[in-house]
Order: sequence, then C-alpha cells, then structure tokens
Amino acid sequence: MLNSKLFRILFCLALSAVMLFSAVSALAEPIRVAVVQPLTHTSLNQIRDTIIAALEQSDIDFEIITRNAEGDTSALSTILENVKMDGVDILVPIATNTAQSAKVIYEDGQIPVVFAAVSDPVAAGLTGEDSFFITGVSNNIPAGQIVQLIADFQPDYQKIGFLYTSSETNSVSTINAAKAYCEQNGIAYEEVSIANLSELQTAVETLISKGIDALYTGNDNSIASAMSTYTDVAYSYGVPVYCGADSMVADGGFATIGVDYVQLGNQVADIVIRLAQGELPEDIPYETLSDYARFVNLQAAGTLGMEIGEDTLSAYRVLVEADGTSHFGE
Repeated sequence: MLNSKLFRILFCLALSAVMLFSAVSALAEPIRVAVVQPLTHTSLNQIRDTIIAALEQSDIDFEIITRNAEGDTSALSTILENVKMDGVDILVPIATNTAQSAKVIYEDGQIPVVFAAVSDPVAAGLTGEDSFFITGVSNNIPAGQIVQLIADFQPDYQKIGFLYTSSETNSVSTINAAKAYCEQNGIAYEEVSIANLSELQTAVETLISKGIDALYTGNDNSIASAMSTYTDVAYSYGVPVYCGADSMVADGGFATIGVDYVQLGNQVADIVIRLAQGELPEDIPYETLSDYARFVNLQAAGTLGMEIGEDTLSAYRVLVEADGTSHFGE
C-alpha cells in the first residue's frame, strides 16, 4: 500500500496533468464570433457572407454564429443578450442601430465589439472613453462625392431630392452632410423622411412633385430592403435613383459612388482576426473605407431613356448590363 507521502506526490502529479490537459484543451477551443444583423437585405447579407468567408479562410479556428432580427427591434436586443449569455468571444454587429444596442448590452466591456457599416461612429456614440471595447469599420461617404455622382450623369440638374428613414442614424448623418454641402455650394434640394416603408411610395411622389431632377438615398437599411418599390415609382416619372451602395444599384438603383461591401466585410474580418491574435479593441481605431465603389446600372439607364457618354461610363463599372445581367459580387 502506498505511503501517504508518495500518494500525495502522485496525486499532485496527476492533478497537474489534468490541469495541463485542460489548459491545452481550452487553448484549442475555437474562438466564437457572433455576427448579428438587424434585417435581411442585399448589403447586410453581403457584409455577413464576406466576413464569414474571410474568417473561415484564416489560420485561426473560428466558430461563427449568425443571427438576424428580421426588422424586429425588440428581437434585436434579445438576440444580443442571448448571444452574450451563450459565451461569445467577439461580437460583430452590422449597421448603426445594432451597434448602438450592442454598446448598451455589452457595456461591461468584457467582450470586444467590432461594428460593420456605421456611417458616423461619433454621432452614433460608439467612440470615446465609454466605448473602449468597441472598434470597427465605417461606411461613410463624403458629401462632395455624392453631389459629383449626380453631376457626372446629369450635368444640367437643378434640384436634388433626398429621401431617408428618420430613425436610422447612419442615413440621417449621410443626408445631413449632403444637405450641408448643398447649402455651402448653392445647390437646391428637397428632403423627405419616412418612419416606415409604408410611406415610401408617397414620399417619392412628394419629392417628385417638388420638381426634383434626381433622387438620392444613402446607406439606409430600410429603404435598401425595398428598392423595387422605390425605383418603380421613381422611374415611372423618369427620375434616376442614386444610392449609397453597390448592392442598392444591383437591386435597381441607377448609380452609386459608395460602399463596396465586400471590401468593408474584409476590413471587418481583418480586425476580428487581430483581436483573436491578442490585440485590444482600444488599440485599434475604427477604420473607414480606403476607396469607394463606382457602379452604374445600364438596365435602369435604358428604363429611364438616359444616354451615358463613353467618358462618363469609363469612370464607372457596369454592375447591371442593359439586358439585366448582373455582375454583383463578381
């Protein structure tokens, strides 16, 4: 029978082995990343899918969880709370409202938050000392480029119509910047905001009745989810719809100088990988896009009866051909 001293030695060795095995096993566990979006539409889906693809191609073992609130604000908060309780290691909220909700729910700072597609992180309250655990990638579009976009195709335009959802901070911020630019440069404009998509058709017709020559909507998630309604009404009056993302052009918009969401998704994934490798979110300032996408929809141009000169066309990529063939995501 083992004496007590030898027993203690063997017990300690066995315990050390168990602890070492547990530590190695813990290190081998995948890093759990939750990607949460507020609703379904092309832009948000493209961001999500790009992030997933980039993380899966990395050398790090990620377990990726995806959640979609499908437009239900109360469900969005519940999803974020549940994901936190499930023990996620990194949270990726897509769009401004998701990131703002995440800041409240994850305020203890124990879990890094990497936002995707927030037009104005400062205005959204996602920067500063109380946001040390938050970083991400902004999809801000310079106002001057928005106006130049319209001038490229309609050099003789007289008035722009801005349409946006009043509850979307990202959309309001983009339109406010564009309006300020117009005021500083003597450019006439009209604006209408909507509270929900049931008001969309009336809003478009209201702007058109005010004599606008072009419509512009930025990174507006609600309106992006209803592009067919938007463009059907606008094009029936012969008014082009310019927008803030390539996905919105793919869904019927006329042209954009805006966000390439594949590029944005890859930048978000790069930050997630840096965090997984040990960097801290407070040491990674939020990023903006390094370049902007320029796309045109020739099918929309045909519907509108617009002729595009070769010089103008050479500065834009054709996203949708005249026959409807789409190159989105290629």
